[in-house]
Amino acid sequence: MHIVKGVRDPAASFPLDTGTDDAAERRQANRAVAVSAVGLALTGLVELAIALLSGSVALLGDALHNLSDVSTSVLVFVGFRASRKVPTERYPYGYERAEDLAGIGVAVVIWGSASVAAFESVNKLLRHGGTGYVGWGIAAALVGIAGNQLVARYKLVVGRRIRSATMVADAKHSWLDALSSAGAMLGLIGVALGWGWADAVAGIVVTGFICHVGWEVTSDIAHRLLDGVDPEIITTAEAVAATVPGVTHAHARARWTGRTLRVEVEGFLDPQTPLAAADRIGRLVAEALAPRIPDMHNFTWTARAA
Repeated sequence: MHIVKGVRDPAASFPLDTGTDDAAERRQANRAVAVSAVGLALTGLVELAIALLSGSVALLGDALHNLSDVSTSVLVFVGFRASRKVPTERYPYGYERAEDLAGIGVAVVIWGSASVAAFESVNKLLRHGGTGYVGWGIAAALVGIAGNQLVARYKLVVGRRIRSATMVADAKHSWLDALSSAGAMLGLIGVALGWGWADAVAGIVVTGFICHVGWEVTSDIAHRLLDGVDPEIITTAEAVAATVPGVTHAHARARWTGRTLRVEVEGFLDPQTPLAAADRIGRLVAEALAPRIPDMHNFTWTARAA
């Protein structure tokens, strides 16, 4: 069989799995989610108890932020679990997009936390509410700083290792939570120095941190859902494919589905190239791309007549 000039031959297209141990990556992801959820739950509950006792809106906002992280960790976990389902006729590409859908849930929770924190802070600023147990509040804020830094670092390392945009986004969320804890602490220090308004102002600052995280997370997830990739991946795929003997030039596309980078290459060959030879050329292209695009977990080759 030969390639018919100008017509794509479906028989010349094949998927090639170049992935690593996905089961091991999923175990790492599940462990990271569980550890971070426990750590943030403890941190958030300590801050919430002191916030309710002291009346500090800055600490309340920070506590809500930390507890929202627990719910987002649950969403990430659900996304990872759902992505493990095998492909079906209705979903032939599998359920890996479930991780990206979980990212939408993360963004919704973050914006919800920002709304509550903003309302409470502005309300206290206008009503001139008091703040008590300042020393306990400062101690709780320090717990928040330490807890969030540890959790953020852990999730960031694991998220980058397994190429999970959702987990990296969640790690950024936790890292900025540490800054919001610092803002709450500064507000309480201001109250201790006699500036009664400092707690409400700090609450507004904390709200700003939450909104910043919400914007970053929303942007990252939207980028994934719109199939955005680093342009360098496309450039590399086309350049490498064109160096394989038999390929006159190539056109490439790529997209992420969850943590899987799928690369598709259309290679333009001599019209008289036999189908079996076109198939071999495709495998050579895949082998050449694997070390140049290490994140590639799935490769699809389509031969076309030049």
